[in-house]
Parts: sequence; C-alpha cells; structure tokens
Amino acid sequence: MEKEKNLVLDSGLKTRHLCTAEFEVGGGLFTVGASPFGEQRVGYITGGRFFGPRLNGKILAGGGNWSRAGKMADGRHVGTFDARTMWQTDDGAMIYLIYQGRSALSDDVRADFANPASPDVDPARYYLRIAPVFETSDPAYDWLNAVLAIGVGERTDFGVRHQIYEVL
Repeated sequence: MEKEKNLVLDSGLKTRHLCTAEFEVGGGLFTVGASPFGEQRVGYITGGRFFGPRLNGKILAGGGNWSRAGKMADGRHVGTFDARTMWQTDDGAMIYLIYQGRSALSDDVRADFANPASPDVDPARYYLRIAPVFETSDPAYDWLNAVLAIGVGERTDFGVRHQIYEVL
C-alpha cells in the first residue's frame, strides 16, 4: 500500500496525497502557432492511469490539454494549462476531472525537452503545477465533489506525471 504523504506549507495549509496520475499524450502536440493571443497548443490524452490510497483506475482516451505559451521578462518560458479528461475507477465509477495550471522553464530546459536524445530532465529544473477539481455522480466517490486539489508535475517519456494532493 502506498504510504500516505502529508505536507504542511508555511501558511498552515495542509494537504494529503490523493493519487499519482500518469497522463499518456500520444501523437505529440498540435500547434496553432503564435496568434495575437499567444502560442496555442493542444495535447490529446490517449490514456493513462491513476493510483493512490483511496483512488485507483485508468485515464480514458479522448481528453486533452489546451495550453498557451509565452515568455516572461526574465527570459523564462511560461505556459498555462486548461485540461479536461475522464477517469474510470477500478470499480467502474466515472469521474470528470478538469485542471488549470502553470509551467515555467529556462531556455536550456526547453531545449532538453525538444531533444529526443536528451536524458530525462530533472523536475527540480522546472516548475509544473496544476489545480484539479473532480465531478462524479457515483455515491462511493461523492466526497471528490468537495475536493480542491493541487498537483506537482513532471514531464515523462509518455506524457506527464502529477503527484496530486487533496487540500484539507
């Protein structure tokens, strides 16, 4: 059984590890390009899985992440996330998950991400955070409808992995 992880932030905000979510993003990113509103991209979620002390199952294909990219005055590349996906628990419950978030990375990290021959990039070198919310009609998971969560992400060879924490 996965050991429960708790984190106390300076503000006294408490969290409890909810699950790890591994999103598979097949086919890469579709890019609209740099419009007057920023560089718009879409990543298609092709599957995945989630697992934790109270929540386990698969991430269904068909969701996506609509992201924008830009550059800050200090030179870092920043991005926004607007993702929607469906999860199915091991016991058959359907959960709708949406999240928004932010990323920030330097030129060298961005170059490493773009290079297929580059080794895994240490997540300590970049910032990737999300704020997921859940919706379900299943009575066994009704508690999720009242949860606000935060997630810390890392890029993987299959897409992205998020450690998701329930804000208590």
